[in-house]
Amino acid sequence: MQIPENKYEVLIIGGGPIGIACALEAEKKGLSYVIIEKGCLVNSLYHYPTNMTFFSTSEKLELDNIPFISNNPKPGKREALEYYRRIATSNELNIHLFEKVDTVETRTDGIHEVKTTKGTYEAENVIIATGFYDIPNYLGIPGENLPKVSHYYGDPHYYATQKTVVVGASNSAVDAALEIYRKGGEVTMIVRNSEIGERVKYWVRPDIVNRIKEGSIKAYFDSNLKEIKENHILIETPDGETTIENDFVLLLTGYRPNFGFLQDIGISLSDDGRKIPQYNEETMETNIPGIFLAGVICGGVETHKWFIENSRVHAKMIMEHLSSKKRSTVET
Repeated sequence: MQIPENKYEVLIIGGGPIGIACALEAEKKGLSYVIIEKGCLVNSLYHYPTNMTFFSTSEKLELDNIPFISNNPKPGKREALEYYRRIATSNELNIHLFEKVDTVETRTDGIHEVKTTKGTYEAENVIIATGFYDIPNYLGIPGENLPKVSHYYGDPHYYATQKTVVVGASNSAVDAALEIYRKGGEVTMIVRNSEIGERVKYWVRPDIVNRIKEGSIKAYFDSNLKEIKENHILIETPDGETTIENDFVLLLTGYRPNFGFLQDIGISLSDDGRKIPQYNEETMETNIPGIFLAGVICGGVETHKWFIENSRVHAKMIMEHLSSKKRSTVET
């Protein structure tokens, strides 16, 4: 059956690894599909820190049993970009890049009308695989919008010789602190908890703990950044408020999915503060028939719950369900 232009059996929102996995499964099941991605291919991964190393080993990042060959047991960002790019290009996946989805509306006939910055699509089914890296967890403090402040970290060279404050104690914050310190930056960490988090990569945590102990990196624990000024910052510590000179501030306090987008579509979220979307754990279908979730978006604010290695299976679950439904329709 030939599908008219801009009409698909499956429309996938998000061109990251899980969106690509969904496309691969759709092809195997003979379902017409398109991926809509607002940025470049694997856009979130592209914006990760330059020197980032994955927590997962390469085989756990593989899609569709396509080997991921890495120089090290745990691959870096550049290797991952190469791997997912080659999958997309060699399989000639139908991907529309630099096209943002504005709205998804479900008509009375059950067809989903998807409007983007470049056109309108009709889809029998929609898969949302949008990740969580686009919206930072803002602190809401004075000075957070100053030019010297960033919620993302790229390359440590930029901060060489500069007094840089890193807020947070996640993997990204710890990596940034260590890399900037080793490039000659004067690093101060502000951590709201009493120690570096246990979720930090096990081969990195001893390094940051020892650098703090020896005084190479200054750390304020059980503390909060209270205000950011042009040339200094104000910190609230257990010993009272303190002011330190400062050139740059990295607010690496985590990120969250676009819950507003889900709610606009009509997807129900839990009201317990975790904002977990409603979906069937066997089929990944939401409370709206024909709209599915895949990947980290399923965890609400608990963005550590789902990642590439344990959500790859979502693609197979969804496509098996859709294929089965299609077979039933044909038989009847």
